[in-house]
Amino acid sequence: MHWLNRHRLLILAAICVFWTGLVVTAHFFPSVPFLSNIWRSEQSFEDLLRREGRKTATRADFVFVGIDQASFEFQPFDEAQVANNRALQLMAAHAFPWSREVWALLLDRLFHAGARVVMFDLVFSPNNDGDPVFRQALDKYRDKVVLGANFDFSGIEQKEVKNVPPNPALIAPPAMEDDRVGYVIFFPDALDNKIRSTRYTITDLQLVQQSPVPGEKPYESLSARAMEKLGHAADVPRDLQSHVMRFGDINAYPPHPLWEIFDEKIWQANYHDGAFFKDKIAIIGPSAQIMHDFANTPMGPAMPGSAVHLHALAAGLGHEFLVNTSRSVNFAMIGLAGFLAWALVAQMRRPVLCILMLVAVSIAYLGAARILYDQKGVLLLVVPTLSDFLLSGIFGLGFEYTLERMEKLRTRRTLERYVSKNLVKEILDNPDSYYHSMLGSRKPVTVLFSDIVGFTRLSEKADPAALVKQLNEYLSGMVAHVFENGGTLDKFIGDAIMAVWGNVSSRGVDHDAKAAVRTALGMRAALRKLNGVWKAEGRTELGFGVGINHGEAVIGNIGSYEPHERLDPTVIGDSVNLASRLEALTRVYGVDVLIGPTAAELVRNEFHLRSVARVQVKGKTEPVDIFTLIGARSDSIDVQLLKWLESYEEGIEKFRERDFNQAKILFSRFLEFYPDDFLAKMYLERALEYEQQPPDEAWNAVEVFEKK
Repeated sequence: MHWLNRHRLLILAAICVFWTGLVVTAHFFPSVPFLSNIWRSEQSFEDLLRREGRKTATRADFVFVGIDQASFEFQPFDEAQVANNRALQLMAAHAFPWSREVWALLLDRLFHAGARVVMFDLVFSPNNDGDPVFRQALDKYRDKVVLGANFDFSGIEQKEVKNVPPNPALIAPPAMEDDRVGYVIFFPDALDNKIRSTRYTITDLQLVQQSPVPGEKPYESLSARAMEKLGHAADVPRDLQSHVMRFGDINAYPPHPLWEIFDEKIWQANYHDGAFFKDKIAIIGPSAQIMHDFANTPMGPAMPGSAVHLHALAAGLGHEFLVNTSRSVNFAMIGLAGFLAWALVAQMRRPVLCILMLVAVSIAYLGAARILYDQKGVLLLVVPTLSDFLLSGIFGLGFEYTLERMEKLRTRRTLERYVSKNLVKEILDNPDSYYHSMLGSRKPVTVLFSDIVGFTRLSEKADPAALVKQLNEYLSGMVAHVFENGGTLDKFIGDAIMAVWGNVSSRGVDHDAKAAVRTALGMRAALRKLNGVWKAEGRTELGFGVGINHGEAVIGNIGSYEPHERLDPTVIGDSVNLASRLEALTRVYGVDVLIGPTAAELVRNEFHLRSVARVQVKGKTEPVDIFTLIGARSDSIDVQLLKWLESYEEGIEKFRERDFNQAKILFSRFLEFYPDDFLAKMYLERALEYEQQPPDEAWNAVEVFEKK
């Protein structure tokens, strides 16, 4: 066994440990290329969950009044539109920012319509016209209005952050402690600058990125102040922590143009004389592109800042917060993923099943992540966990595949020393199919038997070591041609070879038969070459006989089913027996190759054949015509031989027709050119004999052989 196979489980474990360690290490190096993508992609996946998963329900009582482009640069349609309309007159007087009397008029209109709370996503830090009027309105509606404040981070490097509250003309100092003032800033994630969370409270030390101290008075956000105005002070998270929001739909809070609130016709038609705002919670803020108050959020790259405040308020009121699993839990899950990948690959030796299990587990994990998100608000670590699981599994399968290929190659090379290459390929590539075919089936096959002439006599005299060496050289040379022509080496029977075509796979009966005949031609040439070498070395030359036959045979594993016994894949049947008999008859007729009638018909168009005899072998009741092989039609063959073989074939016909005189003449004519031809001399002797003593009427030119 290869050492890789011996240490298979350990190597698989090392692969899983490597990927697990790499994924965990990537967490601590967020700026390293490739590694950082694993954890960055986790945020992208979580954003996908936010977009596709359960969202915070849209609040019907939330209204976003936006300072759109038309409001920002308000131009009246006609004088009648602004006549007796103080707010539109002030807006038309000059572009934003307008006199703050506009905001006082807006508060009057909204609260007279029945609004519960009005928030300003605006920071009124510099003094401006109308401040006294606006202050009166703020004091009048102090329990229903919230103004925005900000922070100046220009001195952050010196650990100094300044407050930017509403100006003292509006809110008396310290303005940041007034319950009508809340900060409007959100703190985006450092990796991709997206806003995913909100801080309802924050301290000065936290603003300069330090830990808060006990007793430090926190600032409150715009949404936290609004929750207090609504009577939900107890629901404001006061833990000084960032809270991941479950956003609502991206189009949950579309802006209503500010100028429409003051236009009497639209106020009557679209807002039903203010009834639309009854019990509403309104936020006033920019919606025009020119004001650049847009935030990059998981729901979209350009959500108006005021809409983000409404999402934060909705999350706070509904306790719709998301919770990330802790770092220790995340690392434990990554480790478990690596272990599970190791267990699957190590135990499931079927790659397809293992791949299906990897996919199934991944889908199940994704489903669990979605359920936990929707039902519990838990953000389960997905991308790093599945990355470790799938990378460990895929590379583990890659190692398994490599190991299997190495083992299969080693097995193939070992088997090919004993059986044919096509049989080895079929066994290794389609083991189940091959096994079922070997249970027993009937197929047309071409069978070749070859045997060394006089080997028994030779073995009694030769040196054993020299004989074995010579026999191995002979068999190696012969078997090479079997394999070269796609045959299956069925077995060695001493010095004999049995080869089959069509038992494992077939390209057609004629192709199988021709491949067997080409093998015989190759064996003839190889033996001629070997004899030349042996003669030069002073060793005994060898001769062989080859029998080829085609027909149906039973294919299957033959042998003992007892434990530890042997089963041989082989072919049996009359067609196989006839091939063996033909090989034996080569000695009788003085030829090296004999071919049965069916095989002869299949190959005649590519090979020159010569009739030999009509025989009835032992075990057969019907005679068959047998032929010997001259050569391939594509080879260079003596043209004169082919010409005079026509006389020989005509002589065979006359002989079988009992015209012995004419047969004698034709055989004699052939022997004039080829005086040593064994078959022509044999038939000439018989023709002369039968001419003198004709056979009885039952004679049919069939030679009957009672022995094998």
